[in-house]
Amino acid sequence: METDPTRVAMVCVQNAGRSQMATAYAEREREARGLEDAVEIVSGGTHPAESIHDVVREAMAEEGFDLSDRTPREVSDSELEACDYVATMGCSTLELDADTDVRDWDLEDPHGKDLERVREIREDVRERVEALFDELEADS
Repeated sequence: METDPTRVAMVCVQNAGRSQMATAYAEREREARGLEDAVEIVSGGTHPAESIHDVVREAMAEEGFDLSDRTPREVSDSELEACDYVATMGCSTLELDADTDVRDWDLEDPHGKDLERVREIREDVRERVEALFDELEADS
């Protein structure tokens, strides 16, 4: 019997920093844990920026992620309501239907921060994504 994949969304206002970091780590975790068919990842912003913040691209490149081909995108409430989990990055004004598990990770916005501070935010994002995937694995 095939089951629908668990849908996980990484969302912030601009989809140019925290949610892009979270998405990259989520994709890596999904692959490392062999969950490619079990977990679908959605990334977006409520008011997307033109491009990913340069300092975020630089910090993620240090971890082996190339975000140069990614573009912030808008995400709709209906798209998010189709998700099982929605992680907002500290900027949530979302009010979704009751079946969606919304978690506000309350992360500092890396925009305008120096590289050292962005590295700290990046590590916080990585830890939260790993914990979420630990939970997804335990539930499956």
